[in-house]
Amino acid sequence: MNLAEKSVENVEYMIEKIKEKLNVLNFGAIKPSHFDENMYEELKEIYELVMKKNSFSPNEMQAIVEELGSLRKQ
Repeated sequence: MNLAEKSVENVEYMIEKIKEKLNVLNFGAIKPSHFDENMYEELKEIYELVMKKNSFSPNEMQAIVEELGSLRKQ
């Protein structure tokens, strides 16, 4: 997967991988359709951060979810 290019497929991929890594319980709360390509770079930064870490504190998880929430389409 080439995450260097902006695409709907890449957004979907990154969101799904973030959800898997964070073990998001409420899968409906974070959907790829909530994001568009305008926020691609920000989403990619979050994705890269999440993929680097092996575990997250509750505060880190909350901050990541809040940041994803701020990137959602209005």
